[in-house]
Amino acid sequence: MTDAQLTHEIIGAAIEVHRTLGPGLLESARELSLRGISFEREKPLPVVYKDVKLDCGYRIDFLVDSRVVVELKAIEALAPIHDAIVLTYLRLSGCKIGLLINFHVEVLKDGIKRIVLGYKEPRTAEAQRALRKAQR
Repeated sequence: MTDAQLTHEIIGAAIEVHRTLGPGLLESARELSLRGISFEREKPLPVVYKDVKLDCGYRIDFLVDSRVVVELKAIEALAPIHDAIVLTYLRLSGCKIGLLINFHVEVLKDGIKRIVLGYKEPRTAEAQRALRKAQR
């Protein structure tokens, strides 16, 4: 499954939970399981600073398929600090893609933010040929 397909499935699971249970509810683990998507919930995230492991207590809400960080909120509005938290989790975990999902909205698509850290989608052979042709 590509990264785009995986994030699509995660978002679909979140939308299903939101549609069924309503705004403000965060329980997505069951829906991910039903879809056969592997994940870890409340995944501890160690921090090493100058060769010393710090016990900071960082925990990723969901680490999906060992490659997508999912941070869940149920708040009035997302703030820049929430983006910064996801970016920090991406850096510390080595992942490149994060989803910040706020369940406290009427329509969930309005509460979803995809955050990417230095990510480049692999190009198809056809796209590579077109790029080379355009660069000539």
